[in-house]
Amino acid sequence: MNWYSKSTDSVISELGTNRSTGLTNTEASQRIDSYGPNEIAQNKSKSAIAMFLESFKEPLIIILMVAVTIAFLSSIYEFNSGNSEHAVASLYEAVAILIIIFINGGLTFHQTRSAQKSLDALRDMRQPHLNVLRDGSWSSIPTDELVPGDIVSVKSGDFIEGDMRFFKTAELQVDESQLTGESEAVDKTIDALADDTELADRTNMGFSGSMVVNGNGIGVIVATGMETELGKIADLMASSDDQKTPIEKSVSDLSKKLMLIAGGIIVFTVGFELTKQFMNMGRITISDIAGISSTAIAIAVASIPDAMPVVLSIVLTVGAKLLAKSKGLVKSLSSVETLGATTYIASDKTGTLTKNEMTVTRFYANRKRFYVEGNGYTPVGDILDEDCKVVEGDSDYRRFFEIAALNNEAEIKPDENQNWRPFGNPTDVSLVVMAQKAGITRDRLMEKETDRDIDVLRVIPFDSTRKMMTVVIKEDDQFYSLTKGAPDVVATKTTSALVDGKQVDYSEVTAEVDQTILDFADDALRTIALTQRPITEDEALHGSAEELEQDLCFLGIAGIIDPPREEVKAAISKLDGAAVKVVMITGDHAATAKAIAKRLGIIKDDHAEVVVGNEIEAMSDDELKSKVLDTRVYARVSPEHKQRIVKQLQREHQVVGMTGDGINDAPALKAADIGIAMGINGTEVTKDAADLILLDDKFTTIEASVESGRTIFSNILNFMRHELTTNVAEVLSLLLGVVLINTTVGEVSAVTPTLTALMVLWVNMVSDSMPSFALGYDEAEADMMTSAPRDTKQSILANGMLRRVLFRGSVMGGLVFVAFLWAAANGYSIAESQTIAFLTLVFGQLWHVYDARSAKTLFDRNPFSNSRLTFAVGFAATSSVLVTLIPFFNEVMGTAPLTVSLYLGIIIISAIPTFIISGIKKMITK
Repeated sequence: MNWYSKSTDSVISELGTNRSTGLTNTEASQRIDSYGPNEIAQNKSKSAIAMFLESFKEPLIIILMVAVTIAFLSSIYEFNSGNSEHAVASLYEAVAILIIIFINGGLTFHQTRSAQKSLDALRDMRQPHLNVLRDGSWSSIPTDELVPGDIVSVKSGDFIEGDMRFFKTAELQVDESQLTGESEAVDKTIDALADDTELADRTNMGFSGSMVVNGNGIGVIVATGMETELGKIADLMASSDDQKTPIEKSVSDLSKKLMLIAGGIIVFTVGFELTKQFMNMGRITISDIAGISSTAIAIAVASIPDAMPVVLSIVLTVGAKLLAKSKGLVKSLSSVETLGATTYIASDKTGTLTKNEMTVTRFYANRKRFYVEGNGYTPVGDILDEDCKVVEGDSDYRRFFEIAALNNEAEIKPDENQNWRPFGNPTDVSLVVMAQKAGITRDRLMEKETDRDIDVLRVIPFDSTRKMMTVVIKEDDQFYSLTKGAPDVVATKTTSALVDGKQVDYSEVTAEVDQTILDFADDALRTIALTQRPITEDEALHGSAEELEQDLCFLGIAGIIDPPREEVKAAISKLDGAAVKVVMITGDHAATAKAIAKRLGIIKDDHAEVVVGNEIEAMSDDELKSKVLDTRVYARVSPEHKQRIVKQLQREHQVVGMTGDGINDAPALKAADIGIAMGINGTEVTKDAADLILLDDKFTTIEASVESGRTIFSNILNFMRHELTTNVAEVLSLLLGVVLINTTVGEVSAVTPTLTALMVLWVNMVSDSMPSFALGYDEAEADMMTSAPRDTKQSILANGMLRRVLFRGSVMGGLVFVAFLWAAANGYSIAESQTIAFLTLVFGQLWHVYDARSAKTLFDRNPFSNSRLTFAVGFAATSSVLVTLIPFFNEVMGTAPLTVSLYLGIIIISAIPTFIISGIKKMITK
């Protein structure tokens, strides 16, 4: 219902309340039963058990569970058949894979749980109250007991906890930036407005989640809970499906393909062996099938990259911890990598790209223009002339600064951490900070110990009709009215100007003042004019606003802006070089948004198009889709518009990161591929919707996070390149044995697999996964932030990776089979032949890991730059040799000790393919 377009009497009548006595307690109780508590519906937090179980839903985990089932069934069959040796081996395999599954689940659970705890620690657990009129008496009640029809009083510093229609205001100004995105506080009125008035312009309404920064007011609650504008935003969030991250999509697709490939290979192997057995013997028995099971299980294990879920979780966990050191808290592991694939970052302006701290950066006084150094509320900074030289002495602007301090009820105070905090209207605060930079404060001017005697006699507050504020002072024996306000309004009341301490006719400076206002506006500066007027004692004590606010003497113009964050421009430039486009989406005015965007480098010239909210409203989704790739600035937008922009970018196959701090940003954050919230100034609603929380509120953390995301994905690619190459080698070496060995060779029978299942599992879990895990700590390659984001539509095996994996895996697998065949032909036992094949595979993939850690070649990265990798390779090599020497492993895994010369020969020979292939590639790509 459009309460803002109705008269106050109509609103009060329709709500069945009384402006003098409010609701009765009985009526309020009945209404809370009807409307429910004044609360925003929130998603229930998942229990620890549910969170843990969710980690087992991934396709690769399901594949491993199937492998466990097969291994257990095989073990049961072998025990029943009396073959305890094979039964124990299958049991060991099943237990080992189960351990891997639970390690993976534990890591994922730990990271998700840790992020949730950190998020909970950021919450403000206050229980707010409001001053409400019930049964004719004012009392403080918890905000969740608020109901439509309640008469509520608010004052400076209060949060508005339900949507309300004002019917009485006194200097009332409300900060709605968290809802509308507009940084300037809104002056509140009581007059009815047009039906088509936009949310940001509904000046007679107070919205839940906003804060009163000045004055006071009384109004009637018209909506609570989910019916408020804040509640509607919560509904928008509920309607947004959580987006699957690019790495989740890629791994899911790869897992499905691997599942099909594994199934196909197993079926082929079993079918081929059974056919061969039938052709040789003319029959197939259960014993034949059992005999083939060891090869089938080995191939099944070899086909499945058992370590992939574990290493993927570890690599993402490492990335999450590195991001945390850079002040970025990720709420889910997979969100870490999404940052690296981001192509668009759609950012709110107020509080994200800007500081949300109104600041005077320029002013005009005594017919001169000046710059004011420093941003925000810290009163530190020099005054510079137009040549950017520090001004010596303050005679040109001192009176201007004094009026700024005296015509002002705001103040700044340091908190316990010596950070300056504002109190009062943001524009007034900016004038206080400006004056204090020159050592001029209201308190010092009014100190009685000085040689000047200044007293404030009256304050005529600002109102939206007059657009001016006047303070009457007595300075020594002279009375003055000090007036400030909108320059266009003040100009109509001005007759003179102060120049070099003397009053001159205002017409002498009118052209300069008008040009200054235009120039300041071009720089996105809001302007306010300051004046004074000598008056009589009678006028000082009894003059009306109309009488005092005329014949004014112009002192100067202050140019005020919500300044861009100093570090943002460089971050945007770096993102631009990485082909990541930054888009500003704000509720602020188009001119302000455009000027800030140009200053930050989001747009390059004045001709760039700015799309505003009412234009978006008139567009269909297809029409908006046709504009989103070419538009960099959106202004005067609502939460629904932000969400639509994000969705249309996604329809153009863009990976969208959305940043923000206000309630109005939350739906778009949830709709985006990755939502990024401010951890310090962000609202709890925004943090709940986000995937990444910036604990330092710095946009530069986003740029660093993008680089981290790309590095993480690069390391994941390196790991997968290494892992899959090893899997191809394992499968090929086993398949070659199945297909090519049809008779007994030496002591090795035709059904003996090249590798035992537990050898394969050892390679996957130890000698392969440990170096792969260490790859997660690799630093970024030099060109990481000068190339475009990866195409998320492409398979993870694209760009030559599949070809590389198959070629190198085939060479490695062929070498393993040749080593096995050589050993068998030279009279080595089954255990020795399989051990030679096993160690050839181990050292082949340990040499290969140095080639896999670069998309280029082995020779393009320092092999010792990653100390963890050096340690992992050393540990894997040593432990793999030890399992061939220790009797326990000889029994369980089927290994056997070898001679020193064999060990050395295997180490050297297994290195040859990697060095030759990488060397040839290096020469070709020079």
